[in-house]
Amino acid sequence: MDAKHTGKIYGINGPVIYLKGRTGFKMSEMVYVGEERLVGEVISLDKDRTTIQVYEETSGLGPGAEVVTTGAPLSVELGPGLIENIYDGIQRPLEVIMETVKGNNLPRGVEVPALDREKKWDFQAVVEPGTQVVGGDIIGTVQETPSILHKIMIPPRMQGKIVSIQSGSYTVTETVAVLEREDGSRVELPMMQKWPVRVGRPYKHKYPPVVPLSSGQRIVDTFFPVAKGGTAAIPGPFGSGKTVMQHALAKWSDVDIVVYIGCGERGNEMTDVLNEFPELKDPKTGHSLMQRTVLIANTSDMPVAAREASIYTGITIAEYFRDMGYSVALMADSTSRWAEALREMSGRLEEMPGEEGYPAYLGSRLAQFYERAGHVICLGRDGREGALSAIGAVSPPGGDISEPVSQATLRIVKVFWGLDSALAYKRHFPAINWLTSYSLYVDNLGKWFDENVSDEWMSCRQGLMSLLQEEAELEEIVKMVGMDALSPIDRLKMEAARSIREDFLHQNSFHEIDTYTPLQKQFRMMKLVLAFYEQSKKALESGASIQNLIKMPVREQIGRFKYTKAEDVEKEYQAVLDELAKEVADAAGKGAF
Repeated sequence: MDAKHTGKIYGINGPVIYLKGRTGFKMSEMVYVGEERLVGEVISLDKDRTTIQVYEETSGLGPGAEVVTTGAPLSVELGPGLIENIYDGIQRPLEVIMETVKGNNLPRGVEVPALDREKKWDFQAVVEPGTQVVGGDIIGTVQETPSILHKIMIPPRMQGKIVSIQSGSYTVTETVAVLEREDGSRVELPMMQKWPVRVGRPYKHKYPPVVPLSSGQRIVDTFFPVAKGGTAAIPGPFGSGKTVMQHALAKWSDVDIVVYIGCGERGNEMTDVLNEFPELKDPKTGHSLMQRTVLIANTSDMPVAAREASIYTGITIAEYFRDMGYSVALMADSTSRWAEALREMSGRLEEMPGEEGYPAYLGSRLAQFYERAGHVICLGRDGREGALSAIGAVSPPGGDISEPVSQATLRIVKVFWGLDSALAYKRHFPAINWLTSYSLYVDNLGKWFDENVSDEWMSCRQGLMSLLQEEAELEEIVKMVGMDALSPIDRLKMEAARSIREDFLHQNSFHEIDTYTPLQKQFRMMKLVLAFYEQSKKALESGASIQNLIKMPVREQIGRFKYTKAEDVEKEYQAVLDELAKEVADAAGKGAF
């Protein structure tokens, strides 16, 4: 490579530094700043001024310090060794750094490669020498963890003929194959490739998502489902359960790989993730959850500028696994703190502020992030499909979702799980408000639910939603004139809706069985609540007392059905149905007395 371009600092404003004169730097180029080689990125170029944001603490730097370019944009290393790793916002492995510096705090200027250069991986070639390949074609595999088969791909925008390839034990930087391009030049291919974080990885075709991302969370799967390759937002005030919800989705979602970004998160919440995930078992494989997880930890005490980069680092890693044909879920917690980092950087750059001081480009940056999700046909000749679902938590100040970050997010995402502080105060978790939340995937996914779970799924869902909406209307009357003023049928609606709220929607994420509910069991729970309502309604019409119907002991059994083990669901369901029919008949026999 040519001699690297250099420049001298003449001004510093927090994480922003300025260089005078023509430096020869390029936009979005990665640079090293000062003697400690702090990592930075070129964010603005003028005729005689270059602006750089530094991803580390800049105290101690002064004018005259040298800045050296790397000649490449801010990129991530992609290859075997990503899974089970914990990185900071610019992909430095935190555990390796801790061992290197023998301490818990992240020092400045520490240079550690993202992927281990010493570890050897067993590479299995899947193509022969002489094979014609294009970008995205799989040339070999590595069993990275018991759960994940890492597929080594030809980098995008590269094609030609494989001249040599051999199975064996290699490090990520050693050559595993040699590619001859059409012009006759040869390229040595290691297992590792690099990709700039701010550029989405290419694919052949994007499809509308039609398969749900089942999470085992009843209010999500039944009422407001998100699709594989879809986008969702969880806005809510502090303490309403955003992080616990994100954790539950990361643990139980029906995906192959989870990328969890703690963006400006409290340190103790990230610690929870780090402690819990290795202990938890993946329901599909029986192995530790960490064996299919990549963590990006950029806690609130880490440099602000690196927080801005962290979500791009995370989504680029997620796209890489999507390109292998995996279903990937990305959790970003929280995009509000990322937006605050944008605001701080924008203020230091003296840009014209938009609403509430956020930069004018907030909406477009959020859109760029969420638009990288999707269900796609990957590059390569085998036509494999991959899906990347993006779920972002939003922390609006005071829970006011009319603020810019929430509104910009809701314009882009198709699922809104609105967390409600009133529900959280009542200890109703997940505290998702069923009257204000929505999913725009429901119509697209309805066909899948009807074909794969039960052809009554959508009608049952509609029945439950109708009861909850009617309850909200009746509550206004109850507040004014009391419960006794309602007709028996309205009383019954209120009781059925209470059963939906307390027995179906309320879910304990710390209970061994209740934390995860398979779709078939969710359907049976819906059927039981609706059976209580329908049968009681008929009994009322034949003269039964509303009091006798409300006090039936079987209601306790319906409520406790959620604690039934998966293997006993069908047997228990039938037993509760039989008991319900018997007690409703008894109540109807007693008449109105």
